[in-house]
Amino acid sequence: MTGLSSPPPEDRVQAFQIETAPHRGRLVRLGPVLDQCLERHAYPAPVARVLGETMVLAAALAATLKCDGIFTLQLKGAGPVTLVVADVLSDFDEETHERQIRGYARFDEAALANSVEANRDEAPLAALLGEGWLAFTVDQGPDTERYQGIVALAGDTLAECVTHYFRQSEQLPTGLRLAVARSPEAWRGAALLLQRMPGSGGNGTDSYGGDHHNENQPEDDGQEAWRRAMILMATLTPTELLDPTLNDHDLLYRLFHQDGVRVFSPEAIHAGCRCSRDRVATVLRSLGRAEVDASQQNGIVEVVCEFCSTHYGFDQEQVAGLFSQAGPLVESSSGL
Repeated sequence: MTGLSSPPPEDRVQAFQIETAPHRGRLVRLGPVLDQCLERHAYPAPVARVLGETMVLAAALAATLKCDGIFTLQLKGAGPVTLVVADVLSDFDEETHERQIRGYARFDEAALANSVEANRDEAPLAALLGEGWLAFTVDQGPDTERYQGIVALAGDTLAECVTHYFRQSEQLPTGLRLAVARSPEAWRGAALLLQRMPGSGGNGTDSYGGDHHNENQPEDDGQEAWRRAMILMATLTPTELLDPTLNDHDLLYRLFHQDGVRVFSPEAIHAGCRCSRDRVATVLRSLGRAEVDASQQNGIVEVVCEFCSTHYGFDQEQVAGLFSQAGPLVESSSGL
């Protein structure tokens, strides 16, 4: 196994490559970052689990993109859970290489409580979201065209829906194992994503500088190598994926040591929200004065970020300032 020493698995992405086949993967394991998000909102267990899976998967998919920008994974449905969103901000420059993740879910509390199917252990995705769709969005900023892919929710699990998307939309064979669970102490989540790349570049190297030893491999051999990789992945248990004492390298070695596995420098993932008072002010301005005035309660307009639950309050003087020509924001005497 080629690579660097591996610290304990905590809030990180580990990129890897199978040495004897054009298979590239990401192993994501989230601990405190995931627990912080799920516990902040005190979601019911079924909602927390599907949001946790969405966040872990978003981290894995975002890590396959070597560019600045925001990757968003969104589930929308007509069931007790109506919306699940996770996004990852990737910011690369000469000195930093950082990824920040956040997520939230909307649900109908009464509908969820009244659904026996949605509240059982390992409830199928359809019981939680009903009919709906899954969307992938890549936004690299105002100077680039935003990419979005949408597919119907087709499968009992989020993993099945995503592999269906790649099979139908990207035509890229993809294997995925997802696990999210709450121990007595905290929530943990993990994902193992493996993709069969369509072929190496003309220089015979991948984006990480690793050599492809089999770029001229016969198609039958390539299919067999992919089937073997999927069989090996199927042996991976949720307990292994979530075990904090089993480091990344040992887990990957258990699965793929016979074919050789090369690992690369891991990337840390941090919890981070992009909300700010200025952003909230911009949203309020876009709503118009009449709508903002109508939302006042006791002379205060209060906005709560759905991601991080931060409260932003604007008193009457501040609201007037929002719509004045200069648009100054005065410090709030209410302390909100």
